[in-house]
Amino acid sequence: MTFEAEITPGMSPAEAVELGCLVEQVGFDRLGISCVALWPDTYQLQALIAARTDRIHIGSMVTNPYTRHAAVHASALATLQELSGGRAFCGLGVGAGLEDFGMRYPAPVKTLRESVTAIRGLLSGDTVDLDGDTVTLDGARLVRPPATPVPIAIGTRSPGVMKLAGEMADIALVGARHLTPELVATYRGWLAEGAARVGRDVSSIEVLPRVTLCVSDDEELAVNSVKRFAAHYLHILGDNGPPVDPQRRAAIVATLDDATGWYFDLDRYDPPAMLRLVDSDLARQFAIVGTPEQCAAQLRTLMSLGFEGVSCNLAAVQRDSMFAGLQETIEGAGEVLRLLAS
Repeated sequence: MTFEAEITPGMSPAEAVELGCLVEQVGFDRLGISCVALWPDTYQLQALIAARTDRIHIGSMVTNPYTRHAAVHASALATLQELSGGRAFCGLGVGAGLEDFGMRYPAPVKTLRESVTAIRGLLSGDTVDLDGDTVTLDGARLVRPPATPVPIAIGTRSPGVMKLAGEMADIALVGARHLTPELVATYRGWLAEGAARVGRDVSSIEVLPRVTLCVSDDEELAVNSVKRFAAHYLHILGDNGPPVDPQRRAAIVATLDDATGWYFDLDRYDPPAMLRLVDSDLARQFAIVGTPEQCAAQLRTLMSLGFEGVSCNLAAVQRDSMFAGLQETIEGAGEVLRLLAS
């Protein structure tokens, strides 16, 4: 089993590094640092954590092909791979939160395909010429290409990008959040279609579900901490989400108009009506949440769908600071991992 954790760095860089070290200590295999516009920089934090850890693999979870040129990504990844002793990975997706830059995610599949082509070629030590629609390289070559390959993970909810993952990714991250046997089969079908295009064996691709994870001995507090997540994903997933009475769905979605802040930000405002309308059952449709024992049981059910691990987007318990809230979730996750191993 592979267990992956993602930290959204809504705290000081020093605190983010401490949390990254804690993720290794409690037993996770991979650590992703969120790439969020205007937040502390993902690659700098990855390098700092690599210098303080020994075992865990480290990468972006996920970065995007728009705010950095593919060659800039490749240079950062080569640096991280050398610094970490071969523990880097590259997590890519379409991205989020780029509207503040006036970006509308044009041609996502083409942009990702050209970026992965460029990044992989550069990391292989090749001299790369690429005259693409979105990426251009003219005889580019890294000064210090890494000695060992850097795995590429692609995360998405999109059929087009999941098919691209089948063509090009080492790791595919299923971003649907609400996962049923039927939906998992659909994602695996998209992945297989992409692999078949290029003659790949789809079984060579590691497939992990993306889940929100919030752990606390205080079950009610943990559940309240992810109700905003549930409302957000209920809205964006639409018909692909769980069945909910239309009037209740409309009322939950309406509460998002009164909410403020990003749904991962501890300083956000969640309207009282949202907390009332989203019960614990609905929250658990979109998140692994509760006590360590409850979370372990939920993860066993999820992995029974045929996964050999899980990618956990860590959600902070609502404490005085995001650092304290994430520390509580990470420490609780350590107990979850011990329960799963027993």
